[in-house]
Amino acid sequence: MTQLPDDSTLAQSGLAPTGSTGRVLLLACGALAREILDLIKLNNWSHMDLTCLPAIFHIHPEKIAPAVRDAVAKHRDSYDDIFVVYADCGTGGQLQTTCDDLGVKMIAGPHCYSFFEGNERFAQIAEDEFTAFYLTDFLVRQFDAFIIKPMGLDRHPELRDMYFGNYEKLVYQAQTNDPALTEKAKDCADRLGLAFERRFTGYGDMATALEALK
Repeated sequence: MTQLPDDSTLAQSGLAPTGSTGRVLLLACGALAREILDLIKLNNWSHMDLTCLPAIFHIHPEKIAPAVRDAVAKHRDSYDDIFVVYADCGTGGQLQTTCDDLGVKMIAGPHCYSFFEGNERFAQIAEDEFTAFYLTDFLVRQFDAFIIKPMGLDRHPELRDMYFGNYEKLVYQAQTNDPALTEKAKDCADRLGLAFERRFTGYGDMATALEALK
C-alpha cells in the first residue's frame, strides 16, 4: 500500500506517481488523494496509479490547467491512458479545453462538492443551497490552511461578516464516518457563525467515474 504523505505535503507539493505498473494514470488534485487510494485499495484496481498536483491549487485555480498540461506531457509515454480527476474547479472551462486539446478525459461537474454529492442531485438542490458553504474531509482537516489564513481571518477576524455574511449554513460533505472529523467540522461552522449540517456523501460520482476506467 502506498504511504500517503501528510495533508500539508499534499497541499503544497502533491503526490508523485504511486507506481509504474498501472496502465491508467489518475492525475488528481491532492485534496482527493486519500479518497482515490481508498477506492483503489477497496476495489483492487491494480491497473491504476495515482499522481497528484498540489491541493493548494484549490485557491489558485488559474494554475490548474497549465499544471495538468505539463503533467500529461511528462507522464503520457508511460501509460496507456491518463484520466484527470478534477472537475472544472474554478477554471472557467479552461481545464476542459486543455483536456480536449490533449485528448484526455476528466471527471464531470463544476467542482468536487458537486461530484461528491452527485452531479445530478447537486444540480437539483443548488438553487436552494446558494447560501451554503461546503467542506469536504480534506478541507475540514485543512480548514486553517485553506480558509482561515488565505482569507486573513487569523489576523482580522472582523472580516468574517464581509466574507460569510450572506451564508447561512456550513455543509460538511463527509466522505468517511469519522466522529472526530465531524466535531472539527462543527467547530469550523461555529468559527464562521454558520449553522451546521453533516451530509454523508461517500465518494459520490468520483467512484462511478473511476469504476468506468476498468
